[in-house]
Amino acid sequence: MKNKALQEQRIRGYFIEATKEILKSEGLKSVSVRNIAEKAGYSFATLYNYFKDVKDLVFLCVQDFQEECSAYVTTRSAKTAKGEKKLRAILLAYLEYFVQYPGIFELFFMEKLSDLNKQPDTAPLITGFLDKLCEEEWKSLINNKTVTATAAANKKAALLYGLSGLLLLYINRQTPSGYPAFLKAANTFIDSQLKEMNT
Repeated sequence: MKNKALQEQRIRGYFIEATKEILKSEGLKSVSVRNIAEKAGYSFATLYNYFKDVKDLVFLCVQDFQEECSAYVTTRSAKTAKGEKKLRAILLAYLEYFVQYPGIFELFFMEKLSDLNKQPDTAPLITGFLDKLCEEEWKSLINNKTVTATAAANKKAALLYGLSGLLLLYINRQTPSGYPAFLKAANTFIDSQLKEMNT
């Protein structure tokens, strides 16, 4: 890679990292060209040399956060046996990640997609993320005839809606109150979904 290309990649990286820091600590409402440029250490005009607009940057951050969450989930569930136990470990690690980074949860599930990016693949990228994390385990459970493909599709939808709702209430309303109570509610819900796989 030539020096100019390396320098461009480095500067793009500074802008992306600055945007991610703002999103993590303050949320989307604080993301502006000036704030990003100031945090990155460049003029706001320089940003437009590398990105179409702020939404372009935010979309790249969504992808980066998904990679970060995926790595976290992989690490947390690595020593768990495959199948139902692994699926449960993945779901709990997914919840842990968003409890640690509520700003990222808000970015993924509470902001209007038109505020993030107008690309048509933004919605499936976000809503399909939990399925992607659990994909191998669901395939394994279906292949082992632990669950039918139809029942798996129903469970996936119920888990996405249920876990998103739990996170929403906990992050914004502190219901249930305290992390131990939240974990208990999460475990109860996950158990209810995984207990009878073919229903």
